[in-house]
Amino acid sequence: MSVYLTVSKISKSFGSFQALKEASFSVNEGELVCILGPSGCGKTTLLRVIAGLEEQNSGEIVQKGVTISNLPPDQRDFGIVFQSYALFPNLTIKKNIIFGLQTRNQSSEIIENRLNELLSLIGLESHKNKYPAQLSGGEQQRVALARALAPSPGLLLLDEPLSALDAKVRQFLRLEIKNLQKKLGVTTIMVTHDQEEALSMADRIILMNKGVIEQIGTPQELYSKPETSFTADFIGKTNLISAKKISENKFKMFGQEFDCSEPLMSEEITVAIRPEDIKISKQLSEPNIIQGRVLEIEFLGSYSIGQVEVQYNDQKEILICHLPIDNNEQSSIAKNSQISFSLNPNSLKIVSS
Repeated sequence: MSVYLTVSKISKSFGSFQALKEASFSVNEGELVCILGPSGCGKTTLLRVIAGLEEQNSGEIVQKGVTISNLPPDQRDFGIVFQSYALFPNLTIKKNIIFGLQTRNQSSEIIENRLNELLSLIGLESHKNKYPAQLSGGEQQRVALARALAPSPGLLLLDEPLSALDAKVRQFLRLEIKNLQKKLGVTTIMVTHDQEEALSMADRIILMNKGVIEQIGTPQELYSKPETSFTADFIGKTNLISAKKISENKFKMFGQEFDCSEPLMSEEITVAIRPEDIKISKQLSEPNIIQGRVLEIEFLGSYSIGQVEVQYNDQKEILICHLPIDNNEQSSIAKNSQISFSLNPNSLKIVSS
């Protein structure tokens, strides 16, 4: 797979505030990459720098072997879709979509063929003579996507394209956009603050925090192999517990010793434990057994989430764990009941603070 875009050590400041600090990554041809992170982490600034809408203070951007760092937006090969749709309200759907083609002096036959192809792709053939105000939010966003794709750009940039839509429409369009992107094979960078969106759509995720790239990897890698406490906490739910190293594969937590499959490098460590990796146990002979009291149970259909209080050395720690429904019924787990659970040594992840 060939590299389509390379971003090298991009930094950007607004006055005394540094929005980006030496951000570096590459995007492969045909890949869908999500830039994910909380509000104010620099993800939209990074997208705007790639588009040429903001000028970086330092660093380089190379698109398909050509350095574009200092080129104006109209000389960069990309299409962009904004959160607000940015459709022309006085133009029909047809005219909105073909607007970019007309400015490129394409023949009427080429324009008509491209229009029909795109309307078919987004499923809005019967709406081409309507105006944006006559469409739903989801339909307007599909029109904005078709307009961005009309000139056949090499790179598609999506800036929080689904955040203005309600949950059900968002879920539907996630799948639509992903399928469309794969069908067309267009290299895509999408900015989002929604981890579920990134996990379900991206080939790879670039996770940002305070202007710095925290970790890059597939959704599975970021979820199952977080490198930092920020990654573990931001991607899915997790329990972060401070512990002390005893030996290379043993540490002390909750006042007792635990085995771990990862080699321990430092004396003070942070252990990340996913709620689904905390297993209810009746076998006290199992490794890494903990006992605690159930404070709360939240029913969520196929499973429940329990808050379990672990007490040790006059200290208390709250763990979030999954309680399977069948297990819940068989064990009669209830609020204030005492339970035992085990922590598999392979599921304990050591992360940097």
